[in-house]
Amino acid sequence: MKIQKGDKVKIMLGKDRGKEGKVEFVLVKRKKVFVGGVNLYKRHVKKHGNLEGGIIDLPKPMDISNVALICPNCNKTTKIGIKKLESGKTRICRKCKKEINTNAKD
Repeated sequence: MKIQKGDKVKIMLGKDRGKEGKVEFVLVKRKKVFVGGVNLYKRHVKKHGNLEGGIIDLPKPMDISNVALICPNCNKTTKIGIKKLESGKTRICRKCKKEINTNAKD
């Protein structure tokens, strides 16, 4: 996957078009991403045990094709290129040709 957890992305399609957020996590097999504070839906929940009932905001996944990476170097939406190195592969910005740092695992 070219988009990874922790990347800053811009929403290109859907009800939240134009908003920006950070990728919370990626569902690789389904090609979906969860973006923080975006694509929230209301859910009515009954009181259950010690949990209170009411209306909660539920995040839903969005298709990875509906988001574009924002390059941390040039701050523009860009496509991602792959560059092969001796130590492995790395992601690069197609606009400024600089390397996009791989995020540290949390």
